[in-house]
Amino acid sequence: MLEGELLELARKFCREELRAWRVYEALASQVRDEAQRSVLLRIAEQERRHYEFWRRLAGGDCGGDSAVSPRLVGLAYKILGPVFVLQLLERGEEDAVRWYRRFLELARDEELARRVEEIMREEEEHEVELIKQIEDVRVKYMGFIALGLADAIVEISGVHAGFLGATSKTIIAGIAGLVVGFSAALSMAGAAYVQAKHTGETHPPTSALATGVSYIFSVILLALPYFLTSDMYLAFAISLTLAAGLIAAFTFYSVVVEGKSFTREFLESALLMLGTAFGSFLFGKALGILFGIEHIL
Repeated sequence: MLEGELLELARKFCREELRAWRVYEALASQVRDEAQRSVLLRIAEQERRHYEFWRRLAGGDCGGDSAVSPRLVGLAYKILGPVFVLQLLERGEEDAVRWYRRFLELARDEELARRVEEIMREEEEHEVELIKQIEDVRVKYMGFIALGLADAIVEISGVHAGFLGATSKTIIAGIAGLVVGFSAALSMAGAAYVQAKHTGETHPPTSALATGVSYIFSVILLALPYFLTSDMYLAFAISLTLAAGLIAAFTFYSVVVEGKSFTREFLESALLMLGTAFGSFLFGKALGILFGIEHIL
């Protein structure tokens, strides 16, 4: 019978494997593709065996609530895509492997250590086995979506910052952002179409649509505060906050899918946006003073 930290770790693993088992079962019930379902069911069975192993070691009591909503998991799988959801699950598996190593440091039984090492190998193989067999259209066109979002955030934040230095009327800044944004969205969509046509890796109309729609969505969202308040600085602050939220959300999605670091990617994008906004503000302020338009617009 395990005692002390070993018992606590066994209970921790028991709860986590129960959650994983239920999550993979829920995903399998939501998937139509037979190949994907087969893989998910195989992993679910593997997690069930792991759960039974740790439950026996923990004396049959894991403690805690391990309930998972199949509907919620299925919804995330459909909206965010299989690659994102599975990669997110595997990040949890990587953390579990580190705790397994701690368990091995404390364990004295050779047979127990051998079985835990076998479970570790199975956990580490999940990601490679799953991701290799899944093709997700979201990931395929993620580069074009990123192109639309990133360019719109930087450009429209710059436009708004420029008008911040040139006028005190939010409606003017909002309209300017929309006009520039919609024109730029058409231009970017055309560029995406040409790029996809030359590379042949994606469907050109879909690539153009992904870029254009993501661009227009960002433009409308960032311009919205300027139509809801007459305070120029408040509108700009809200718009920048929304831009940072967009950057954070997409960065999180992309780093999970690609297995990168969130902090570095987010800071790089956020600093680029802020740098552009600050430069545009100074330029707009200089033009306003130079041509005496601060009180005209």
